[in-house]
Amino acid sequence: MSRIFLINIICLLLSTQLIAQSFVKQLPKSKNNLIVIAHRGDHTIAPENSSMSIQNAIKDGADYVELDIRTTKDGQLVLMHDATVDRMTNGMGKVRDLNFDEIRKLKLFNKQILNPDTLQIPTFEEALKICKNKINIYLDFKDANVQQVYAAIKNEGMENQMVVYINAPNQYTDWRKWVPSMPLIVSLNKKVKDSAEMVSYLKNIQIDILDGDWTEYTPETVNAALKMGVPVWADMQSPNENEDYWKQGISLGLSGIQTDHPKELVLTLKNVKKTN
Repeated sequence: MSRIFLINIICLLLSTQLIAQSFVKQLPKSKNNLIVIAHRGDHTIAPENSSMSIQNAIKDGADYVELDIRTTKDGQLVLMHDATVDRMTNGMGKVRDLNFDEIRKLKLFNKQILNPDTLQIPTFEEALKICKNKINIYLDFKDANVQQVYAAIKNEGMENQMVVYINAPNQYTDWRKWVPSMPLIVSLNKKVKDSAEMVSYLKNIQIDILDGDWTEYTPETVNAALKMGVPVWADMQSPNENEDYWKQGISLGLSGIQTDHPKELVLTLKNVKKTN
């Protein structure tokens, strides 16, 4: 489903008053002036979405670790970006078609690690325990049940350390229905070209944070969103990430940057702060 179609569906739901009530969200506290989001953890020297990549992001001083959640055949919550385990493990098949015991027998791949045999696909509960009071979670909601996920979050007392990125209209309606206080994120509709369009866009959608590729934004649209109370946390993952590259995002007025190199971005922000 295209992001534009997703946004249009959400706007339709709002216009038909399936979701009528507005809620004020409190975003999790952050360490850095500009929010640093570690894309699938710091996977420069660890497999993405692994316990090690989460621990690396914590050591880096990132504000959020972005994690992808899916559900096994027998209803267990695990971390995996792809719908299948083919790319990241020594196994094959869709996560939804594999039982948890089968998932746990698989080994995560990473060329930079000499002995990967101890690395397994983590459960969501394991990730919560690692992150608690150390780093916030930017949850990319791939394939899971809202009530089950929120029960796990509440069980760890991490309601105030979570934001959720939605990928489908039913996810939006379910989160708004069951957990209206949860900050939700969607990617920007590419048709938004100026401040007037951004204001109109945000008036028609009950959302808390905007995401999307950083090149889709301008200083004008970022500023308009911020005036509406909606920060922009843009994707800047790239093979060419460096200080000059990130400074372009800073110049846009972004409130947050999602990166594949969180350690280096944190250091860049410290350097920028020193020179100002």
